[in-house]
Amino acid sequence: MPIIEMHMLEGRTSDQKQRAATAVTNAVVEALGVKAETVRILITEHRVDEFYVAGVARKPTIDALALNGGAAKEHTA
Repeated sequence: MPIIEMHMLEGRTSDQKQRAATAVTNAVVEALGVKAETVRILITEHRVDEFYVAGVARKPTIDALALNGGAAKEHTA
């Protein structure tokens, strides 16, 4: 039973998370030759103020998340 953990910034819709889970499930089925029913996916959302790169806070704006369909533009805090 493959268990996949996905971490993402908060702000994505339930539909976006569902599409991601479906795509990942399909990829795991194809790559590992398992049945979709055996694939487990855990999605953990994080606040934007919890995201760091090389020890530096990176805060994508909520507006950028919304405008880019979840693809945030980063800027240094």
